[in-house]
Order: sequence, then C-alpha cells, then structure tokens
Amino acid sequence: MTRIDFHSKVPDKIFYACRLVRKARAASMKVVVHGDDTQLAAFDDALWTFSEQDFIPHVAADDELAARTPVILCGDPGQALPHHQVLVNLSMETPGHFARFERMFEIVSTDDADLAAGRERYRQYQQRGYPLTHFVAEK
Repeated sequence: MTRIDFHSKVPDKIFYACRLVRKARAASMKVVVHGDDTQLAAFDDALWTFSEQDFIPHVAADDELAARTPVILCGDPGQALPHHQVLVNLSMETPGHFARFERMFEIVSTDDADLAAGRERYRQYQQRGYPLTHFVAEK
C-alpha cells in the first residue's frame, strides 16, 4: 500500500519539490513528478537552476529516454511509466495512478484553494486506509 506524506503550507511548491527530489535521488530512488503543464514546465526550469552543485537528470514521461532516466515529469495520469518508487504530486488533483507507487509526497501550498483541495485529498486517503503522515513546512 502506498505510503503518503503530506507537506502543507509550502510557500514555494516548485522549490520545495526540487529539494524533495534531490533528497530522493541521494537515496537512489526513482521519482515521477505529477502536475499540470505549467507546473511541470516551472519544475523543469527549476531543476536546472535551483542548485549549482546538483544535477538531477529528468525527462518527460513520453521521452524515449524515460526508462533510463531517474526523474520523470508526467501530467497525464494514463501515461505508462517505467518506474513506481516515488510520486511527487504538485497538482490539486489526486493522481489516478498513485496506488502503483511505493510512496507519494503531496505538496500543498499556502493558497486557500490548494489547502482546501489538500484537506479533501487527505480525507479521501484516510478513509481508504492509506498510511499518512503530515508535515507543516517551516517558514
């Protein structure tokens, strides 16, 4: 069963996701980042600039190198994915394919709509019996 970690009241979801992905990669985990096109474009840009010391290889899920790349960006929940270790959700929606993953990070910003959507997802996962943890981002 997927272990789900909520990180809420995050001031900058993209930067926060970069840090989480860097930490997962340091542990040799393979990661899929889920979000809408705008979020994924911002995340792609941020991975190139957020740290001068780190290179995090990443491609879109439909790229021919996806099977050999440790970080995949995916906006389509129906997209076939080559690995299912860690899922990072940037969107306000429940990813349709989350149950295939060993672990999922839900990143929820300080925006009122995002907080409300995050609370609803938390309740849904809780009602379905998923193991949940919750972290409030430090200011």
